[in-house]
Amino acid sequence: MQRRSFLKKAGVGLAAGAVAAPAIGQGAQPEVKWRLAASWPKSLDTLYGAAEHVSKRCASATNGKFQIQVFAAGEIVPALQVLDAVQNATVQCAHTAPYYFFGKDPTFAFACAIPFGLNARQQNAWMYHGGGLELMREFMKDYNVYNIPAGNTGAQMGGFFRKELKTVADMKGLKMRIGGSAGVVMQKLGLVPQQIAGGDIYPALEKGTIDAAEWVGPYDDEKLGLYKWRSITTTPAGGRAAPSSISSSTPRRGPSCPRTTKRSSKRLAPRPISTAWRSTMR
Repeated sequence: MQRRSFLKKAGVGLAAGAVAAPAIGQGAQPEVKWRLAASWPKSLDTLYGAAEHVSKRCASATNGKFQIQVFAAGEIVPALQVLDAVQNATVQCAHTAPYYFFGKDPTFAFACAIPFGLNARQQNAWMYHGGGLELMREFMKDYNVYNIPAGNTGAQMGGFFRKELKTVADMKGLKMRIGGSAGVVMQKLGLVPQQIAGGDIYPALEKGTIDAAEWVGPYDDEKLGLYKWRSITTTPAGGRAAPSSISSSTPRRGPSCPRTTKRSSKRLAPRPISTAWRSTMR
């Protein structure tokens, strides 16, 4: 049996078993429809697919009473503006990487990944058993956002480069697409960090706007076509050896939501943490 097929089916089976308890959607309850703005293009079936996974499970667990319509980056708002869209109620929720908003406050990175930080298991342990989730939710109150972890890529790759890096000096002046607080570390080495959404990386490389780029890993990088541009790559991403924990954020004072619907979103959203991670290992 192919490893990819086995892992995918095993993940779905485990998730289905977890919801087999008394159905969350039993009993009379109003129908709720939300829109979700993702930071990913549809071509990324791991990341965009994780948002779809949340949507399908919430609908299934509530007998179709809680429906979340997923929109790819750019369909409602640009990839890096999904947090603003949640704050101003343009959408009810978003699926994104919190460290994209490092410029608003460096604390956002702790809900995602920091240079030489925690690995996937450690990040999840801190979030669910070490008080991390409570700290992040307290912080995000100021942004009118309630965050729910909903995905994890695991450790990421170093990047694709226009030319081979032989010494640290080769980084000086290099314009590189790199997200979050990792750019601050690389800046100390002379590199010029650029914050660019996933779907815009390849065009930026082709136009020469940037000299290098990193995204996630072999599977997702192939989906973006980065291998077509240059074959010179490095691994792992020392500046971001921690996983990229993706959060589904909803407005604190958004539309009213039945208690059973709230329970389903909190219970089911974390599932893609394992399934998305498995997908990147195919």
